[in-house]
Amino acid sequence: MPAPSPYTSPEQEADLRRLGSRLRDHRKALGVTAVACAESAGVSRVTLHRIEAGNPSVTIGAYCNVAAALGLHLVVPVVERTTGEPPTVTVGDYPGLRALAWQTDAGTTVTEAQALNLYERGWRHLDQAVLTDRERAFIQHLADTYSHGALLV
Repeated sequence: MPAPSPYTSPEQEADLRRLGSRLRDHRKALGVTAVACAESAGVSRVTLHRIEAGNPSVTIGAYCNVAAALGLHLVVPVVERTTGEPPTVTVGDYPGLRALAWQTDAGTTVTEAQALNLYERGWRHLDQAVLTDRERAFIQHLADTYSHGALLV
């Protein structure tokens, strides 16, 4: 069974899908079967399929092996992100989040990713009766945006 996929942003997911698609297109252009490519790269056919789908749980080494098997050299440039600041939330705006971040002031701001982390780590201690509909919708937004729709509790 494959390892669970780590959190990846929508931009990262799109990058991996593009990479997988380019590898698949190149393999097909060469007329190489998936089985032959996988064997040449030293990976299973299932792993090759996951690479071509852009699955983030596959190791970068496996991506490199597939590229090499196709006569390509995989180069991953490190580029500074040019987008603005990550979205933030004020701890005191949500009763459940405030209870989980009890050691901070109500006016403290955290990124949405940090808020998700607080909810996930403290879920078993959270009195769900205090969650408002607005906060429940916010938690679902965090799960959808940062962890593929699932709260990891």
